[in-house]
Amino acid sequence: MAGLSCATHLQQQGLQVTVFEKSRGTAGRMSTRRTDEWQCDHGAQYFTARDPAFRAALAGWQQAGVAAIWTPRLQVLGDSTRIPNPSVERFVGMPRMTAPARLMAESLQVQTQCTVRALRKDEAGWQLQSDEHGWLAPHFDAVLLAVPAPQVTPLIAPHDSALAALADSATMHACWALMLQFAAPLSLPFDAAFVNQGPLRWIARDNSKPGRGTKETWLLHASAEWSDAHLEQDVESVAKDLLAAFAEFGAPAPETWAAHRWRYANTGPTLHQACAWSTEHALGLCGDWLHGGKVEGAWLSGRQLANKLMQATSAGQ
Repeated sequence: MAGLSCATHLQQQGLQVTVFEKSRGTAGRMSTRRTDEWQCDHGAQYFTARDPAFRAALAGWQQAGVAAIWTPRLQVLGDSTRIPNPSVERFVGMPRMTAPARLMAESLQVQTQCTVRALRKDEAGWQLQSDEHGWLAPHFDAVLLAVPAPQVTPLIAPHDSALAALADSATMHACWALMLQFAAPLSLPFDAAFVNQGPLRWIARDNSKPGRGTKETWLLHASAEWSDAHLEQDVESVAKDLLAAFAEFGAPAPETWAAHRWRYANTGPTLHQACAWSTEHALGLCGDWLHGGKVEGAWLSGRQLANKLMQATSAGQ
């Protein structure tokens, strides 16, 4: 989301932008696992919108049919059971969480399955080296990175020590996600819940979101602390532990399950720098880890980095 936001804003200002993405899709942690029979959002679960500029972008997504409000029966489970603030609006991509990113990417030049491993600069500008294609032919005036903080340092440390130090100052945590499929609807008193006990921190009935099918699917997110401690644990034992925790709230065993390990899921404590830009080296950083986390933070971070680059361009720097 940060990279797409940044690229979109720059292109709207008349700059030529190319986006390089290591995966097959462009949505990052706004991700959905799909099979022929079911789907499940296993990354970002929803997003809020408070900033006026982001709310305007969201309105466009809603008009295009790729986002909608989600009003689940929501609880907080654990030490005390209470109902979360009902005034908070929660939005999701439609028909899956990837939809807003896919819409944004349609207007951009995007090269997927291109894993950038190194940068170099000469008189003609910046060049990128990828695992799949070696050194790429194009030269660029600036390079903007929208990747998790631990992946920033190897790329820019040889070129900008200050930006590398900023990335090193961020601590990112893992998250184990477990996607569950059931043969029939579960008779639980909630569609989603924040969890304050055991290994779980979030539970959601994915098919309660707008635009989804009727197949009963649930998503479990483990806590950052538990995920970090069990990062290299085998998938079978991770699933066993998380299913046991879900069973404590009355859930039966699923028909099938699938797991995903997010190695860099969130930042704690989050930074609030918005973005980072080096005029000297024409290098920039954006991402949710720089702007308080969350989808909105990522979008705002990318937009602010685009503005910094445009200011430098206008000043002739």
